Amino acid sequence: MENGSPATRAIDPHPVQWCKRILLVLLGPIYFLLVGFVPLLCARRPGFRGWYWRLVKRACSRLLWLLSVRAEMSDADKASLAADTGSIIVINHRSHLDGFALMHVVPDEKWFTFAAKKELCDARLLSTGFTGAGLVPINRASGKDAMATLTQAVRDMPDRRSVVLFPEGTRTKTESLGAFKAGAVVVARETGRHILPIVIHDSDRLLPRDRFMPKSGTIRIEVLAPFHCDPNAPVEHDVQRLRDAMIAVFEGC
Repeated sequence: MENGSPATRAIDPHPVQWCKRILLVLLGPIYFLLVGFVPLLCARRPGFRGWYWRLVKRACSRLLWLLSVRAEMSDADKASLAADTGSIIVINHRSHLDGFALMHVVPDEKWFTFAAKKELCDARLLSTGFTGAGLVPINRASGKDAMATLTQAVRDMPDRRSVVLFPEGTRTKTESLGAFKAGAVVVARETGRHILPIVIHDSDRLLPRDRFMPKSGTIRIEVLAPFHCDPNAPVEHDVQRLRDAMIAVFEGC
């Protein structure tokens, strides 16, 4: 899509964008520090994980609103996610907006979490909140340990919760999807879960690698049909099938 397309068409006029960004600078740190400190005070309260999860989701929505960024998902896809169980979610990675956009559009009925590097979960100030949000700490220094930790965490998750994995491993630098790593397929095979692919469009057009503040515009997110691994085929075969299915949707926009 080129500039001026629906993806990069500003959803707020420039004066409104500037007002929102001033609010973000003035009030954003206070609000997001509150979100960060709440677990230190409330982690032992009954039902903490449930209401804290919703608090984090609302914080992501407010951040996108302050940035004049809209994230859209069809009602059918939201209903599909709300009913989803027994899955591992994989999503392509285009920019730093991806996680916030996904948190915004996914309905409250669907719980998911992310894998995060272990060092973040070891930080005293952050560990309580990350634990409350259900993040999976991964030791990235050892691939074997990381896979074992992730596989066990997925086995232990309630059926309605999913871990979100970025199969490209990092933000891609290409116009299409990058090469996929095998982690999601290996964990799916080990745990018996299916993979639920999600394709994100245009977040990199709003926030390219060389840009600090995103442009105003719209991110579109699509949910694909569940992907089932073939245990009789090589892992690489499933990885390629998964990537092909996501590319077909990504490049078909």
